[in-house]
Amino acid sequence: MKVIFMGTPDFAVATLEEIIQAGHEVLLVVSQPDRAVGRSKALKYTPVKECALSHGIEVYQPEKVREKECVAYLKQYQPDIIIVEAFGQIISKDILDLPKYGCVNVHASLLPKYRGASPIQWAVINGENITGVTTQRMDEGIDTGDIILTDEVAVAADETGGSLFEKLSVAGAKLCVRTMEAIENGTAVYTKQDDAKATHTKKLSKELGNIDWTNDAKKIERLIRGLNPWPSAYTKLSGKNVKIWKAEVVAEEGAAACGCIIRVTKDTIYVSTGKGVLAVKELQLEGKKRMSAEAFLRGFPVEEGMFFTKC
Repeated sequence: MKVIFMGTPDFAVATLEEIIQAGHEVLLVVSQPDRAVGRSKALKYTPVKECALSHGIEVYQPEKVREKECVAYLKQYQPDIIIVEAFGQIISKDILDLPKYGCVNVHASLLPKYRGASPIQWAVINGENITGVTTQRMDEGIDTGDIILTDEVAVAADETGGSLFEKLSVAGAKLCVRTMEAIENGTAVYTKQDDAKATHTKKLSKELGNIDWTNDAKKIERLIRGLNPWPSAYTKLSGKNVKIWKAEVVAEEGAAACGCIIRVTKDTIYVSTGKGVLAVKELQLEGKKRMSAEAFLRGFPVEEGMFFTKC
């Protein structure tokens, strides 16, 4: 098929690669504009743009793809299908109606659950055992289009947002090509979503990672994993900001106040929470590298009775 691919971050790169390897003709890649990063404010290519250029594919980067001139630009390519994955802009009806087979979105959840911007992280934060990817025929709503295919992915007990990101990226790439084959040969089935079962995810923010120690240990531990690597979970200790990268729930009740350090061993800091105890295993002091609790304790004195607090 003749394809226009619309995507921006790392997550969408695997799908673009899979489409190319499957022999489809990618006419154009549409990605968000390059943004200035770091102190130098140098422009950085989006990951999808880098992938497209490595294959000699033209890249188009409009600030607002809904504008009439942008729609006209896409129309000249006469694509059979437009594949959208983590693009980051709302697609107008003019674009939805442009290709022969419509626009197909690759979404990182089992729709209608976890519609919205951050389905991967929220699956971990909410303690899901199973998540997955969905291909859907796009309509004017956000993740509301008819479901074409789904693929379940197990969420490991130690899953992080980052590790699940990688799993779902690979699964989504393969599911997209299967979906394209089904559409092209006329065997695709379109199933309307049950809106009554829909859940929505809110966009991630740094504030979300500010640990509330009155929550139970299981909830905090899932937050730490879900926000790893970004935006990360953090707290304050002796006036210093500290990121927590790894922790385990301990099968005991904390008798002390929430956030109180009740025990310190060679390689673990035990913290009382609203329910249960959290064993902190990996931390990062502001301005320092991420390290094991054992290494952290060698350079930062931590004693029983000290407190982790909200920032």
